[in-house]
Amino acid sequence: MIRWGVLSTAKIAKEHVIPAIIGAEGACLAAIASRDIKRAKNLSTNYNVPLYFGDYGELLSSTEVDAIYIPLPTSDHIEWSLKAAAMGKHVLCEKPISLMANDIDKLIKAEELYNVIISEAFMVTYHPQWIKVRQIIRKGVIGKLNQVNGVFTYYNKDPTDMRNQPELGGGGLPDIGVYPIVTTRYATNSEPIKVTARIKYDDIFSTDKYASAQVEFQGFQLSFYCSTQMALNQHMTFHGDEGRVEVYAPFNARVFDHARLTVHSRDNSRVTEYKFGDIDQYKLQIEQFTKAIVTGEKHQIFSLVDSKKNQKVIDAIYKSHSTGTPQNI
Repeated sequence: MIRWGVLSTAKIAKEHVIPAIIGAEGACLAAIASRDIKRAKNLSTNYNVPLYFGDYGELLSSTEVDAIYIPLPTSDHIEWSLKAAAMGKHVLCEKPISLMANDIDKLIKAEELYNVIISEAFMVTYHPQWIKVRQIIRKGVIGKLNQVNGVFTYYNKDPTDMRNQPELGGGGLPDIGVYPIVTTRYATNSEPIKVTARIKYDDIFSTDKYASAQVEFQGFQLSFYCSTQMALNQHMTFHGDEGRVEVYAPFNARVFDHARLTVHSRDNSRVTEYKFGDIDQYKLQIEQFTKAIVTGEKHQIFSLVDSKKNQKVIDAIYKSHSTGTPQNI
């Protein structure tokens, strides 16, 4: 059994990842930490967790914990991932693991130095719907891929939410803009070359509330937009010369909509639907990460090299907007 500890009582931890750890094969939840010890105690009581701490460092020092899940504000991700690794703990950190691509080099060095696994929590890469999209494109079912379109939006103007606080790493691109990029890279097994982007900032929060980007790959283009102040929506389309793939709940399967995708022929005369039922992508993520710890085989988890490649696109989007020119990646 791999014993997990969770740093903070963040919403995503309570609603998704803690239940995933509890339900995952080969994993158990051993400890919870919060800067407010009452929150840690209450959550540990609710989930029958044996240990709770009012200090993150105390949890990291515990010999009863093997792996750490970090759902802290983005601005804290690098710091606490490094601290956890230095204590010999494996680390699964919420995305984005960093706000700058070059900072991920510190984590790559720490992973090797302390002989631990550090991975960014892109749960979508473990969901079978994305494995299926990847297979469909690889087999040439939709012919030559020409265009990918993506959208991820929600509406949130809560000033207390870290997503609206730039000093904590808030903004639409770090929070949700990463998803159309990572799923396109994953599904096509391709890397972007150049990006052109436009961003709108909130007058009060100073965070990016809208971003639109055209990301050039070899042979095709990804066009996507994301927003923290638009009506709720998410969708991905992969469009080839022989057909297209539509993904209806690409990022929050089970929450936004059912996990399903459709494959359309060139003239829409044939439509094949794939349904994936009540699959918990967070549980699959924990199980795969836990397996990697036990076996030492890391090739099926999201790597820090992949994290750096994804963050380089986000960095280039910001730079393209600020300079008004396309940016090589």
